[in-house]
Amino acid sequence: MAGVLEHPRFAGSPQLADVASGATVLGTGSKGDGLRAVQGALMDMGFALYGGADGRYGPDTARALRNFQVHAGLRSSGVLDAATLKALETLAPAPGSRGQSRALPSPFYSGQPVRVLIALREHRTFLFDPEGKLVDIFPNAVGTAATPTHPGLKVVRAKLDQVATEDAGARLWNDRHVFGSRLLDLSWADGRRSGEELHGTSAPALLGGDVSHGCIRHANEDILVLHDALAVGDRIAVVETLQDPHLGVPVTVG
Repeated sequence: MAGVLEHPRFAGSPQLADVASGATVLGTGSKGDGLRAVQGALMDMGFALYGGADGRYGPDTARALRNFQVHAGLRSSGVLDAATLKALETLAPAPGSRGQSRALPSPFYSGQPVRVLIALREHRTFLFDPEGKLVDIFPNAVGTAATPTHPGLKVVRAKLDQVATEDAGARLWNDRHVFGSRLLDLSWADGRRSGEELHGTSAPALLGGDVSHGCIRHANEDILVLHDALAVGDRIAVVETLQDPHLGVPVTVG
């Protein structure tokens, strides 16, 4: 029935019931506990929301919703309408959990297992364990239209610790903190240099957007997890969207 929400994150919210029924949308000027629940779900799914779940609609919430709408195959409006809320009901994890309940990407690219999948247009990074189980999803920032991050299959060429990462920042950009706390240098799978890296950031408010010179930025706490999890030679797949034909069949969990 229209307006009835079953997901425990959203059930019981009059504000969200109105959205589900089509009576209203949440956009500029909106605030409330229902919006806070949506923000929390987006963050737990790995979408960047620098302002946190504050129950107020602003530019960060609009960007997170646009990135989710790309993932869900919806019009990328940045407002919470009935279709977007229905997709969140289907995909959001249970309260207290991270990730998402279904439509996860397969950890294979052209039949080869990968440890990390970068989804450029939804600005998310998926980390898998060596057996292909999802470990976590992190927000990222990727290249601008003028300096894009290039899709394809890549491998970890080198791992830089904090000292080496800061030295690289000072040498290349005269800024010891520009690469954050860790850096993973990437090459193409055939061994060619890619000129791209996974690294941290000194500007976490820009996560979720197209802002880099081609590298894939992450929050510093997230790049620590990626750095510790990955080894030289591990494969990294970069795709525009999860509909990329190189990927295997999406996985449903739970």
